[in-house]
Amino acid sequence: MFPIKKYLSIAFFLFLLSCQSEMEEQDDHTQETVTNVSPLTTYLQRVAMVKTVQDNVIDKSNYCTIKLPYTVTVNNVNIAVNTVADYQKVEDNINANAWDNDIVKIDFPVTMVYYNYYEKLIPDEADFNSLIDYWNLYPDLLSKINGLNINYPITINVYNSANQIASSVSIISDQAFFYFIKNLNDSQYISLKYPISITDYNYQTKSITNNSDFENAIKYAIDYCPENNIASLDFTETITKGSWIIPYFFDDSEKTSSYSGYSFVFKSDKSIVASKGAITEMGQWESEIWNGVGKLKINFSSELLSKLNTNWELFEFNNSQIRLRDVSNSTNYLYFEKK
Repeated sequence: MFPIKKYLSIAFFLFLLSCQSEMEEQDDHTQETVTNVSPLTTYLQRVAMVKTVQDNVIDKSNYCTIKLPYTVTVNNVNIAVNTVADYQKVEDNINANAWDNDIVKIDFPVTMVYYNYYEKLIPDEADFNSLIDYWNLYPDLLSKINGLNINYPITINVYNSANQIASSVSIISDQAFFYFIKNLNDSQYISLKYPISITDYNYQTKSITNNSDFENAIKYAIDYCPENNIASLDFTETITKGSWIIPYFFDDSEKTSSYSGYSFVFKSDKSIVASKGAITEMGQWESEIWNGVGKLKINFSSELLSKLNTNWELFEFNNSQIRLRDVSNSTNYLYFEKK
């Protein structure tokens, strides 16, 4: 149970925001608060990650990129990679002849930049291969969300319930936004100041006016930006492999702990086996595509598990994580993670 002091603190923060909005222009307002574990916050941090896919033809990794400038040799041709445009030179050389080996050799040393902005000097090919082998151990790590660029600066209101201090922060870059989110603690509540301008993967500029707009724009980028759809997976095949746990469940408020210890097995006959110790319950599931959106419908009969009974919208998934949401009234979330 939350202490009364925390409720008063949150109420005070919301009061501050309402007072502020009255003084601002109508189209320049704040929206609902989120925390460091809210789905929108975690999605935004992935938007703000380092872009790493542009040089996959060279480093073959979605989780790191080689810091410019550097030189590669492709089919005995030296290519200076000084700008992003130079990646095309590498592609053109590879595609120029169908009968050569298309071996891309990096001239070491180079500096690798990880998705989280960490940099590491790689002195030789052996160290480079070891690094790529390391990242290949985590093929389902949720990586950067490409195809959505935030046009900075943006302003974020912050309220710390521990010391009851409200403040405002100006964010000027992806790197600053990434670390701002990374450094949030459990007692901090943030509110984005809208409108916020974004540019999508078609180079179209759009105005985001609330949290729901932002999440929908992120969902659109995940679904349609080619750089986010590198591996093609079948949802039915994925969900029916192995057992799953619930790492996050939000239904008007976070209720993840109610499902701690439960494992879920989705069977090909559309039944679900939910188990916790000696407790076992059978349910049903079905999936479909409706108006281009993946859906997962769950049905249990017990009081606890029936709270999962929703026609969920599939937000994103890979071999080890499934993220669902329901936007019929307020936005609720259900995540499954491979056990």
